[in-house]
Amino acid sequence: MPPGASARQPHGSRTAAAPPPRSFKESTVNATHEAILPVDPRTDPRWRQLAGGSGGSLFTSPPWIQAVCDSYDFIPQARIAVGDDGTPVGGFAWITVSDIRGERISSLPFCDRADPPLGSPAGWVGLADDALRAGTPLAMRCFSDCPAVADPALRVAGEAAWHGTPTNCTEEELHRRISSTSRRNLKAADRNGIQVVVSAELDAVHTFHRLHVRLRKNKYRLLAQPVEFFERIWERFSADEAVVTLLAEHDGIVVAGAMFLIWADTLYYKFGASLSEYLPMRPNDALYWAALKLAIARGLTGVDWGISDLDQPGLVSYKRKWASTERRVLTLRGGPDPTPKTEVGAMLGELTRLFTEESVPDDITTKAGALLYRHFC
Repeated sequence: MPPGASARQPHGSRTAAAPPPRSFKESTVNATHEAILPVDPRTDPRWRQLAGGSGGSLFTSPPWIQAVCDSYDFIPQARIAVGDDGTPVGGFAWITVSDIRGERISSLPFCDRADPPLGSPAGWVGLADDALRAGTPLAMRCFSDCPAVADPALRVAGEAAWHGTPTNCTEEELHRRISSTSRRNLKAADRNGIQVVVSAELDAVHTFHRLHVRLRKNKYRLLAQPVEFFERIWERFSADEAVVTLLAEHDGIVVAGAMFLIWADTLYYKFGASLSEYLPMRPNDALYWAALKLAIARGLTGVDWGISDLDQPGLVSYKRKWASTERRVLTLRGGPDPTPKTEVGAMLGELTRLFTEESVPDDITTKAGALLYRHFC
């Protein structure tokens, strides 16, 4: 059983001497709300309050949801639960995607996780009812201790690792905390002349995106998200100085980069890319350390390094060198099972293979990503 998944008694499995099992709603302590209300998570101040609290995250924040919707022409839906005094105590947001792959519900597309922002476990009750009532395959990702995991209307369908680093300490203390391997690699990066440039400008985002396209094409044979998506992110976060691009340079050549976003008191690592031929110079270690120093300088409490698939042990191991916290993120599904891979899915896979051939110019690969990427959510 995946960590955080609750054991669930099958329907009809009780013995004659046992009392009838209570429903999920009945077994949730204080599971009462004054009301569950529809809201627009991009603009509603009560949603912003929830997303900015301890249960929220970058991926349920209004600027992130707005950037995704602007980029892919999505329309979000959300429900909030309010208490007797009108105070929001829980929220759940989703997007219904309808395209050539069929109809599906995602909470939320193109994010590492979207834990419903809850003030207490009871805040979850009833929030997903409208989405589940649609009878459409639903998918969400959340931490293994999220109350949604115990909801019998949802089932665990996958698992990933999440890593984080607390930064409520001095730079010297944090340097002692990271692994000895990371400290050696930082010395190597310094000897090799790696310089990290920290920028809040859109030009740096464009520079990073070109590197991002090249990495995904040459290493993973995948298309990259369109540059317009990165521009929308920058537009939504730059006004609050909450988007930072780090570029690692060697002799004036950008050899690695990463894009970070700030929401509430956390620095989020969202995108990273590097040139494989420069990896022995340890530019990524220089980037990670620069990000940690940035978080300390900004007075932030931690860095969120995002999720890693468990079948990527190298990436998981690399993040462990920097992170002191590791948790599990579960994929939950509700409603009917998603449609098995169809002819359309096979076509998208073949188009991806063709557009990421080595002979294809990067600008053509970039345009293909802009055309096709929205279908991969």
